[in-house]
This record gives sequence, C-alpha cells and structure tokens, in this order.
Amino acid sequence: MYYERQIDFYLFEWAKRENHKPILLRGARQVGKSTAVRHLGESFESYVEINFEKQPEYKALFKENLDVKRIIPQMSAISGKSIQPKVTLLFLDEIQECPEAIMALRFFKEDMPDLHIIAAGSLLEFALDELPTFGVGRIHSMFMYPMTFDEFLKANGEDLLLQERNQATISNPLSEPLHNKLVNLFRIYILVGGMPAVVSKWVSTHDFLQCQEEQDDIVISYEDDFPKYRKKIEPNLLRQTMRSVAVQTTNKFVFSKVGGEYKSNDVKKALEMLTLAGIIIPVTHTSANGLPFGSEADKSFRKYLLLDTGLMLRLLNMTIGNGKELIQQILTSNVTDLVNKGSMAELVAGLELLRYQSPNIRNELFYWVRQAKNSQAEIDYVINYNQSILPIEVKAGTQGGMKSLWLFMREKKLEKAIRCSLENFGSFENQDKEETAQREVLICPIYAVSMLRNILLN
Repeated sequence: MYYERQIDFYLFEWAKRENHKPILLRGARQVGKSTAVRHLGESFESYVEINFEKQPEYKALFKENLDVKRIIPQMSAISGKSIQPKVTLLFLDEIQECPEAIMALRFFKEDMPDLHIIAAGSLLEFALDELPTFGVGRIHSMFMYPMTFDEFLKANGEDLLLQERNQATISNPLSEPLHNKLVNLFRIYILVGGMPAVVSKWVSTHDFLQCQEEQDDIVISYEDDFPKYRKKIEPNLLRQTMRSVAVQTTNKFVFSKVGGEYKSNDVKKALEMLTLAGIIIPVTHTSANGLPFGSEADKSFRKYLLLDTGLMLRLLNMTIGNGKELIQQILTSNVTDLVNKGSMAELVAGLELLRYQSPNIRNELFYWVRQAKNSQAEIDYVINYNQSILPIEVKAGTQGGMKSLWLFMREKKLEKAIRCSLENFGSFENQDKEETAQREVLICPIYAVSMLRNILLN
C-alpha cells in the first residue's frame, strides 16, 4: 500500500510541466525515494525502471560516450520496453553505481528535453562529491526525508483528525479530546519515527517490538554501508560517531566524547561523511543579527540531529542500553515531563521544521546561543519567515521558562516568536513593565509544525 508523501505534489507538478529538467532525487537510504517515483510512474502511459546495482549490464551503455540519443534506443532494446518522450517516465535507480550516467543527465535536458527522467540512489552524495560537475543548471535536485507527522497521521487513516487540527487557530484552539488524541499519536510517532518501512509495520501490526526489528535492520544497513564511505574513514569511527550523535543530540557536539582516542580532525571527517549520507543533520550556531543566517554562522558551534526519532531510540538502546526506560517515559510521562526530560521534543521539532520546507533546495537549520561566559541563554531554532528572523523555542510548562526567548526578542527588536510545545494553541504577551514594544509569543504545538505559517498569518 502506498502512503501519501509531501513530495508527491512536487513530483506530479514537475511531470505536468512543458519544460522540465531531469530530477536527481536525493536523501538518505530507505526514506522512500524509489517508492515515490514508482507511484508517480503510475500516472504515465509507460514506466521503465533501471537499477544499476541489480542490472549492471546497463553501465556499458554509458562507457562509449554520453550521447543520449544513442543510449535510450539501446536501453529500450535491452529492457524490451519502449522509452518515448512525453509518454515514458524513466527511472534510473542506484545511479551512484554508474557515475557516467550521472554525467549523462545534463544531456537529456539538451538533447531529449521531452523525456521525463528521474535518478536516485543510495550514498548518491558521495558520488556527486567526487564528480567535477554533474550539470549545474540542467538538472533539478529534490531532497527527500523520512515521513512527517502529518504523513504518519494519513498513513494511520487519521485524515479527519488532521482536518480538524488544521482548522484550529491561536484564538480558537482544539477541544481537549482532540488535543489529547494528537498528543497520544505524537507519542507513538516519536517511537515509530518516519522511516516508511517502520511506519508500514506499525500500521499493519501496532506492535512496537516488530517496529524495533525494522529499525534495527535499517541501522545495521547504514553501518554495513560504512566501508563504502571512503577508505580514509574507519568504519568503526563512523559507527562510534553516529552513536555519539544520538547521545549528544541537541547539545553542542563535543568531539572528545566520541571516544576511542580519535583525533578531532578525524571525527570532523566522520561527521561530514554522515551528513553527506543524510544520516545526521547539522544545526549551526548563528549570531542572527540579520539574513541570511549562514553569513554569521559559526561551524565550530554545531549540534547534530539524527534523521529519525525511532532510529535514534534504537541507537541509544544499542549504545547505553536504556531503551525500555525511554519508551516507558515517552508513553506514560505527563506532557511537561515528556518535553523537558531528554531531548526528543527538540529533536523532533527540528526534524519537522526541516521536512515541511520546500524539497527543491537544500535547507539548513540554525540556532542561537549567547557566547558570553556563564550565560545560558539559548534559542533552539531560528528560521527565516518573510525575510524576518523568527525564533523558536521548544518548551513546556509556564511562561517563566521563556527568559531566553524574551531576551532574544528584545535584543533583536522582534515582535513575534514561537513556543513549540505539546500545549494547545495559544499565545503569551510580554508582561515586562519596562518594555514599551508589543511582543507576542505564539504557541505552536509540536504536532502542528506544518501549520506554522498559518499560525503566524492568523
């Protein structure tokens, strides 16, 4: 069964265009890239899939030259399927196994512009990193991630609940039963995560143990890939770094905590490799004095997020053996404890912020921390909203827990901020009598990050 994905809209919109570039679909292993392309293929008169890993004989077609007008007829002859412009969707999967095919993509735009072609692969970023060029301006990249909470709700048949949630506003929050139902489903989402195979297992079984088996298989498949990353990086260093990211997630990453007496420069390379593979996502410190955030970014102050909450829990269980305790806490803690204990809420909020952005560009995450000595002021995430700085703090409890947020708003002269929590929709107004400017903190439930723009507009 196919579960609707956010990227479907962008793929179908691309397919309808008169003028379109070949697509390079990028993302970590097992996030659903191939499945999404096959789903798109159902809307075409014909669909042809070539997998360079399973069908290595196709690599020879690209060795002689990159003349796509020669390659496509020969590809048709080998596959026994006609490949025609405006009729066929051609999917080149595991394209990293044939770097020449990646190089050839640029010529489809020039020599066969009416043919719809999508390429994807595992560890594709490494292949791209080693190519001098792969057709900048002639190929369109789309970036794909694990399933969002909204996609998880749809997969579980909660479309009506999603519709009700989407009608809520700051002034008209959800009824308590609907809010509680969303909180409970969000607890499950934290444990299951968004890897499609795991979500599918949950939908069919509602068995956490079977979901954990799927998650373990994915983690092992990632670790099995480590020897492919590059001969300069030890697989064991990659394994230890990945597990250290799980332990340190949402805190400034400390190289020495990786263990094994590895040099900081080697750990840095391992982090770069894991980032390229899409397994971890950097959150970079910025002074946030203006846009773009990257112009004031300090890469020496970085936090790292695992790409999926479910996989992170399995890694923590493998690393420090507290999986049962964490699962019990997530399922039974009150809302305040669920957010304040550990870093799961901050992790999932960051992942949701990233996944709801356009897949047409490589999006980044930033945070702010006051670097003065003995200062504890920190904003979990800062984003660009309508060319203005929007601070987002992941919190629970009372207004008293937002000192950093009010401080940041005063310093940067901002009128609005977001408190991301498992509270219902609502808001706080600045109660500082010494402040004359009107400032407001809007509550966006973590289960409604996709509604962030609507919340700000309303």
